[in-house]
Amino acid sequence: MKIGLISDSLRQGFEESIKTAAKLGVSGVQKYLTTGEFSAENMTPSKIKEIKDIMDSNGLVFSAICGDFGVDFDDPGCVDRSKKVLDAAKELGCNIVTTHIGHLYETEDKRMELIRKHARELAEYADSIGSYFAAETGTEKASVLKAFLDSLGAKGLRVNYDPANLVMVAGDDPVQGVYILKEYIVHTHAKDGIKTTATPHGWQEVPLGQGGVDFDKYLAALNDIGYTGYLTIEREVGENPAADIAMAVDFLKEKLAKLNIKLEK
Repeated sequence: MKIGLISDSLRQGFEESIKTAAKLGVSGVQKYLTTGEFSAENMTPSKIKEIKDIMDSNGLVFSAICGDFGVDFDDPGCVDRSKKVLDAAKELGCNIVTTHIGHLYETEDKRMELIRKHARELAEYADSIGSYFAAETGTEKASVLKAFLDSLGAKGLRVNYDPANLVMVAGDDPVQGVYILKEYIVHTHAKDGIKTTATPHGWQEVPLGQGGVDFDKYLAALNDIGYTGYLTIEREVGENPAADIAMAVDFLKEKLAKLNIKLEK
């Protein structure tokens, strides 16, 4: 497996965040391409070259690109915008774009029909250019997400597996979920969290190893299914994200060593 981080989590400028990532010893980063100068619409040839030069000079690659616009997939505008992110990611040498597609229900209604229609279109488009559009786990149990993906009849939509979201939001078992979604997982977030009544939304993100994700069992499950991709550290809270991420890198290295899982650098 490989260790990465979300560069935006560092809350630094892009070039500085890439230099920090290299110093922290990861081999890849995930970057948002949704707003401002880094929106997919602004990925001109010169901007693409600038980004690739910064990545190459620091010896890093993109583990994935984030194309999350903060809308559910019943929104028709998500399709064209997401296709642009897929195209921009491809120009950057990355074939995985992650997003949240919205809370999925087992019951069918017009909203679910729209989500399925748009997801299928994006799955087919991603497949046509040799890429994956990866839905992030979290709002529903793994079994519900699998049933939805199975229904599409297209393999271009896969999974960005976030074990903490399953614990915090869905109340699901992140270890068992790996086996349920094994054929779809192409990228993962290394994150931890707990359910709690101490916050308004009922959950809290915490540093790796301090929450409800059993990383020994979780990483062993990923190894069991033959996953060799990225464990991309996501840190959305905390006053010193660089320190938290550095601790997370060490935590993952120790766990992988303990489990005799090879770390690809």
